[in-house]
Amino acid sequence: MSKEEEVEKKSEMSGELVEERIYIVPLSRAWIRPRTKRAPRAINLLKTFVKRHMKVEEESIRVAGEVNEKIWSRGIQNPPRKIRVKVTNDKEGLVTVYLAEGK
Repeated sequence: MSKEEEVEKKSEMSGELVEERIYIVPLSRAWIRPRTKRAPRAINLLKTFVKRHMKVEEESIRVAGEVNEKIWSRGIQNPPRKIRVKVTNDKEGLVTVYLAEGK
């Protein structure tokens, strides 16, 4: 099955959904910043990663509240080193980042 057929199959099954991928995003570069700016830097790293891998503009990326809470769960000084996310792309070109289930 080619990649185009996979995308078509996913769009038929879910209606609005065009593409869905799971990534493990490295956030360790956020630790280069001063400790009071690490969590905001981690959010920016996440958006940059999604922009690069999904080939979209940053304005069309939406981060779900659960992902934001996960990054900020240990405070501004101690964000996670990596995070597992599910990225979905719909027909309007809106890309949404959710927390992946499982491990």
